[in-house]
Amino acid sequence: MRRVVLMSTTGATADPLAALGALPGVTDSVERVRKAVDRVYGHRIMRRRSNAVTSEAALRGARGSAALSGADWALEEVRRRSDFSVDDEARTVGAALRLTAEAGQLLSIWRQSPLRVLARLHLVAAARQDDEVGRPRLPGELVDEPFVELPLPDATEVAGRLEGLAGLIVAGGSAPALVTAAVVHGELLALRPFGSHNGLVARAAERIVLVGSGLDPKSICPAETGHAELGRPAYLAALDGYVSGTPEGMAAWIAHCAQAVELGARESTAVCEALQRGAA
Repeated sequence: MRRVVLMSTTGATADPLAALGALPGVTDSVERVRKAVDRVYGHRIMRRRSNAVTSEAALRGARGSAALSGADWALEEVRRRSDFSVDDEARTVGAALRLTAEAGQLLSIWRQSPLRVLARLHLVAAARQDDEVGRPRLPGELVDEPFVELPLPDATEVAGRLEGLAGLIVAGGSAPALVTAAVVHGELLALRPFGSHNGLVARAAERIVLVGSGLDPKSICPAETGHAELGRPAYLAALDGYVSGTPEGMAAWIAHCAQAVELGARESTAVCEALQRGAA
């Protein structure tokens, strides 16, 4: 069975992310996402109230990411609450909200130092200071990520693949933003490089790629919302495809991420419609 080699440090393929863009069905996924995003940006409410749409998308994206990590709160509960320290679910929602806010501050750093950004994201999510926060795990350290039950790569493999991923980001390339975002998201979930909050960090990194690439510069198409709407079983099944490394599995994961962005775009279109009715 063929496997797609991505994070090799030996550089077997000059631009492996671009090669993923040529997999069967991926071009169609990229085009569907582009059209979905363009439709939201073309909504007339975006000319006058884009900041309100961005704020609402951030809230809904954080809610979706938290739901996938086990804190499936109603949107109005997330909007209403101010104390996110009372229990594990509240802390998860708080972490998702902080990450969504922080992601926009890290766009300029991502292309130069993605590992620095990932470390910062973990610090923000964990909201504490100790030796295990803000750095990849060391040999023997445990990982708290109960909903991802894939085999856990050892710390040496994690370090090598993170360096490989960072190298691809810094080098740039011709891959569509959707492909790069899907790979960043999938690789971080597969590696679970930190002792905790890996899912939240992976989804925040996906957001950074989608926004920083220019596909969704105002951050109004929250993929996290779409991932949550598709459901955790489908999310983890698609992740299995990514981890398989096969062309079919990789294409299925990219298609799943594309569908999530499309659903995020649909969510923000509904927000635009609601704002328009309110303004009328």
